[in-house]
Amino acid sequence: MESDIGECERCGLSLTLSLMGVAVLAISLVFFLRAKRLRDQRELERRSITVEELHALLASDQAIFLFDVRQPLDLLAFPEIIPKAKWIAPDEVLERPSLIPKEQDVVVYCTCPSDKTSRAVLRRTLALQFARVKFLKGGLAAWKAEGYPVEPYQEVFHLYSPSLAPRSG
Repeated sequence: MESDIGECERCGLSLTLSLMGVAVLAISLVFFLRAKRLRDQRELERRSITVEELHALLASDQAIFLFDVRQPLDLLAFPEIIPKAKWIAPDEVLERPSLIPKEQDVVVYCTCPSDKTSRAVLRRTLALQFARVKFLKGGLAAWKAEGYPVEPYQEVFHLYSPSLAPRSG
């Protein structure tokens, strides 16, 4: 009987140690993932540009490519664009990042809360070793809030990308 009690105590101790090990591992994983996310966010912030900085770049006639990566419905709702910008559907850029020049200075912007689409395009290009891409912090809304000019977007566009549409049969 005493050996059964001793064996139960050892099993309980083993179970407790195992659970503590799992808890330590889980806590370590949470800290690691949180630190990685903070590092990634800092890297993205380092790759941002303010509207004032962009305005100064455009005024200096420095060679820069500016891409409006708003969703087609956003462009339909607000058909205006920053002068010198080219609109590219974000799905097309994410599918074919080669639409953005790799060896040139590039700025992308959108109208999403927290610059979600611009950040997605930036992440994709960074993953492919594009070193000279930045996103406009605050996007088109911040540009307009500073009173900087916009122009009407008058090119024809589709609400979906035919090249990315699923193929039938």
